[in-house]
Amino acid sequence: MQLIEEQYIKHWIEDQNIVYYKRYVDDIFIIFDTSRINEITINDIMNSIDEPLEFKITEETNNSINYLDMTINRNVNGMEISVYRKPTSTNVTIKHTTNHPQDYKYAAYRCYKNRMITLPNTERARIQERKCILSTARHNGFPTHKIIDMEKKERAKNNDK
Repeated sequence: MQLIEEQYIKHWIEDQNIVYYKRYVDDIFIIFDTSRINEITINDIMNSIDEPLEFKITEETNNSINYLDMTINRNVNGMEISVYRKPTSTNVTIKHTTNHPQDYKYAAYRCYKNRMITLPNTERARIQERKCILSTARHNGFPTHKIIDMEKKERAKNNDK
């Protein structure tokens, strides 16, 4: 993939056909200038480079697309990013009443809180994510005040950076 990025993507970016390119393992997110190039052309060229590689397009639906753990909504003001959960996602974590070490029980919530603080780019999306996290915590027997305290500590830590 690095060779493809060097030989093709780099030039598309330099020519401003592609405005933004990000790859994480085998997931690629591209924003392109529709007046210069289209997704079919990009896909055809990418698929002609190396036969064993097959690229597939996931187009946005209603100005929205899911990429990794994000939902990216395109609107007149730019892009709104919120947390995406796959339809198969459950709200199950290690139960608070189990005989596991405290660090293990709270690990998922530390991850959720960090993602809530760093990923959504609007306050509305952060509030929605906070509600989801607290609901998951309640479902798994956690006192919500402990989860809220974790958030305060995480915010303080991020503000110190």
